Amino acid sequence: MSLSPDSPDSAASRVRFVLVGTQHPGNIGAAARALKTMGFARLVLVAPEQFPSDEAFRRAAGADDVLAAAPVVVTLAEAVADCRLVLGCTARSRRVQLEELAPRAAGERAIGIAAASDEVALVFGRERTGLSNEELQLCHAAVHIPANPEYSSLNLAAAVQVLAYEARLAVLAGGGGGATPVHADDVPATHAQLEGFFAQLGETLDDIDFHKGRTPDSAMRKLRRLFLRGDLTQQEVRLLRGILADTQRIARLLREAGGR
Repeated sequence: MSLSPDSPDSAASRVRFVLVGTQHPGNIGAAARALKTMGFARLVLVAPEQFPSDEAFRRAAGADDVLAAAPVVVTLAEAVADCRLVLGCTARSRRVQLEELAPRAAGERAIGIAAASDEVALVFGRERTGLSNEELQLCHAAVHIPANPEYSSLNLAAAVQVLAYEARLAVLAGGGGGATPVHADDVPATHAQLEGFFAQLGETLDDIDFHKGRTPDSAMRKLRRLFLRGDLTQQEVRLLRGILADTQRIARLLREAGGR
């Protein structure tokens, strides 16, 4: 028996919409309404300025259950820690170079990953300033809505509606169920596991004086992109972290020997 696109076991149930630093509670409610109309139910709020709020529930217009179930967390890293794929909806950024997806491609990728029983997050930033560069660094790719360049200001809830609609089309096209079993050695690394690896990689580069006094930001951005393209498994992350641990140990021994 095939799953309904709206079944709790469908890919839609593994996609969360994350709102970061939302300033107007009405936008939270309108976003919840947008999700429910497209068959999604998972909303996560990162440090909202005003929530809970009566205005949010008024604007939800019947999507009260989505709001009531929405967890509130402090950081984006916490909100996406168990995700395999994190897509940030943002204007084009010259400072943070990420793969850029159109909304349709983003919806298809999100549902494709979710259909394999992996968690996915679609992330939206603040109304006035969007996502910070640090928050974008936590995303695997960016989503850009090709609005009218002469009037490109898009309401937060409208942006959520666009992405939810495209993801809905992808669910309907593929059914969103019937995930292919994954071998234990091929389990994808979670966002938290990758961030732990990147933190240790940065420490190791410092330990071996890789940067030679130069700012590490540029090199780390490039390395992040390189490893994210590799779609690392949990086993591969463990292997890489083992290599880093040995490198750090040898660097520590050399420092100690040099200090004698």
